[in-house]
Formats: sequence, C-alpha cells, structure tokens
Amino acid sequence: MTEYKRIGIDTSKNVFTLHGIDLADRPILRLDLRRRGLLSLFRKLPPTAIVMEACGAAYHWARELSALGHEVRLIPPQYVKPYVKRGKNDRNDAAAICEAGGRPDMRFVPVKSLARQADGMLLKVRQTLIDQRTALCNGLRGHAGEFGVIAARGLNRIGGLLAAIEQETAIPAAAKEMFALLGEEIARLDARVEQLEARLAAAHKANPMSRRLASIPGIGPVIALTLAIEIDPAAFASGRHLAAWAGLTPKQHSTGGKPRLGGISRAGNERLRALLVAGATSVINAATRFGDQRITHWLRALLRRKPRKLAAVALANKMARIAWAIMTRGETYRRPATPAVA
Repeated sequence: MTEYKRIGIDTSKNVFTLHGIDLADRPILRLDLRRRGLLSLFRKLPPTAIVMEACGAAYHWARELSALGHEVRLIPPQYVKPYVKRGKNDRNDAAAICEAGGRPDMRFVPVKSLARQADGMLLKVRQTLIDQRTALCNGLRGHAGEFGVIAARGLNRIGGLLAAIEQETAIPAAAKEMFALLGEEIARLDARVEQLEARLAAAHKANPMSRRLASIPGIGPVIALTLAIEIDPAAFASGRHLAAWAGLTPKQHSTGGKPRLGGISRAGNERLRALLVAGATSVINAATRFGDQRITHWLRALLRRKPRKLAAVALANKMARIAWAIMTRGETYRRPATPAVA
C-alpha cells in the first residue's frame, strides 16, 4: 500500500481535490473525488497527516477523518494563498494546502467539537437576525423618506415612524399596506432576537469561563461567550498573539530598517474584532458620561494624547490580551491600582 507523508484536500460541496506527497516530498497523488467517495478512500489508508483550509464544512470533515485515525490539520485560508503557484484552480489549491501544511512555522486552527460548534451557532444566528432586522429598519426609513416622512435612527424610533406613516393622509393605501408589512416583519424579528438573547444569557451563566471574562470592563455576555466558545487560548503563545490574530495591531510597511506602521491589519475574526472595539467604545463613552472613576490611569492618559477612536482600538487590543490571560490562568479580572497623586 502506498504510504503518504501528507495529503492536502481542497474541499467544496461535491468535488474534493487531493494532492499527496511521499516521504521524499514528491507528488504521487493528484485525484478528484466526489463527496461520497472521500471517506471510502481514507478508510483504506493507514494513519496519515491530512491538511485542509479552515472554511466551509472543514470542521465536519476534520472530525470524520480524525475518527478514522488520521491526523487532521486546518489552516487559515490566508496562510495558504502565498503557496499557490500561477493560476488558481483546484489542483493548484490542493498542492498549496499540502505545501503550507508542512511548514514548521505554520499556524493551525483547532478542530471544533460538535457541542462547541452548536454553541457558536447561537451567536451567529442571533447576529444574522439582527442584521436582517437592521436592513428592514433601514428599508422602512428609506421608503418613508420617499413620502416625506422622516425619523431618527434607532430601533426604538420605528414605532413612532409607523404611527406617523399611518396618520399621513397623502400616502396611498397600497404603500401603507407595504409599510405595515415591514413593521410586522421587524416586530417578528425583534421577538426572535429577544428569545435568542434569553438563551444567550442562560448560556453565559452556565459557562464559568464566560462569567470570568465578563468581569473585564467593556466585556459583556455576548463578547464573553464569543471568546469562551470561539477562542482556544492554547493556540496563542501570548495575549499579544491573540490581539494580532484579531486584527487589532498595526499593519507594517517597513523596509531598510525603518519601521512604518499603518492602520490595523483587520485580520482574523472580523466579528470578534468588531465586538471588542464596540466594548472598548462603551467604556470610553461611560467614562466621558459618568466621570474618570470608570477608567484606568492608562486609558485616561491615552485619551489626553490620542483621538477617541484610536484609543478605543488600543483599549480593545488590551482587552484581548487581558482576556487571554484570564482564559489561560483561570483568574478573574483585577482592576489596576490607581497611582497616588504627588
């Protein structure tokens, strides 16, 4: 039986492209398989290193192949791209995945269990419904503006806007019927989101790690549960690595020994980055509204020197590093002591 050193798989819905190399790193397998034939092939092979991109149904296939005794590694897609030669096609993609999986400094994504993936789905479905509700609210305001009825932004303004539309005699009955339909859909989504938020609150209370993370200023149940479910702290050497993975560090354009830093890289988990920045912004807003006792000496000094948005990103970076420390050590957040004023 042929022995493979490593097999890279380019996955899709129905067709899977395999690229395998022998112990001398020579390509000896280039094969396209239909979905139903993938597991049949790997049942016949001895334990082998298998590499896939961490996208789509990769977690499902990683669990299935691991159950057969194979060692499965998942790579972030952006780390595979530099290894693609010339034109992009399935064969080149599979070869690039196989090549990237053999690099000693490559970073891999942990395979999620079924339970962890199901918990993460609660957060994602909630966000999907919120996005749909926001789109409907924007559509309602846009259509109302076409008839000269204007309302301020915000979900709490929708009821008043619908009432104003109903009272406007110049709006035709057919248009009012459509406005009512949009209002009903917004109310339906609002009720669904409330149901999911109740389940999310219960899941937060049942998760000890999530409760510890919520002790960090700016981190509430949603951010805490996202960190507890989506992040494996063992995959990062330090909190700085987690912050960099979340895209909260500057991009570099350095050359000739001269460092040149730009805006944040926006790499990694986009939703987690947005949540952390929103949480940091809430801390800064609370500090402005209620006084300096709500912020640390470090943040107070930063706000004197830098714009609020830049300070929010810097605070989000620090929150990510603190979260990694809490997840690694199993501790609760301790507020830094305020230095004495001379």
